[in-house]
Amino acid sequence: MSAAAPTPSSDRSFFIFNAVISVAALSLLSWLLLFHGGMQGTNVNLRFLPGVNACLNATAASLLIAGWVAIKKKKVEFHRYFMVSAFAASACFLVGYLAYHAVHGDTKFGGVGTVRTVYLVLLASHVLLSLFIVPLSLTAFWFAWKKEFTRHAKVTRWLHPIWLYVSVTGVVVFLLLRPYYPA
Repeated sequence: MSAAAPTPSSDRSFFIFNAVISVAALSLLSWLLLFHGGMQGTNVNLRFLPGVNACLNATAASLLIAGWVAIKKKKVEFHRYFMVSAFAASACFLVGYLAYHAVHGDTKFGGVGTVRTVYLVLLASHVLLSLFIVPLSLTAFWFAWKKEFTRHAKVTRWLHPIWLYVSVTGVVVFLLLRPYYPA
């Protein structure tokens, strides 16, 4: 007896939820970066967070690689552990990133010439690709939870390299911005 193929309608509620969460996260982030400008005159000091966030990005990247290696070796339990941990590290990063920018606003890059061009290209690719992480990661987790591993693999074929790139470039962006963070 074979299992019935999943119907698209069985995923409808999840995809609506996923869209709402993804749009809400993007909207909040856009507002913080483009319009909010930080909380002027506050005594809250979260200037330690960019370093913590870079560590969280590096941790996520390491866990993504470990998860990839585990699944290639068919170590499913280890893969699950590494991927849930990578998601947790990235979620903690997002919370820290939002908190920092809510309090301190955006940090402007002060470099000039070629290094500025390299920074802006790197930042643009980092930001554009990061838009896909929340919806794709939630979708990958959904299919894994439903044990629809063929659909899970189709999503992760795109998600894994994007997520890894964004995690690594997040660290590089931090290192390039580090001299410009206020003391």
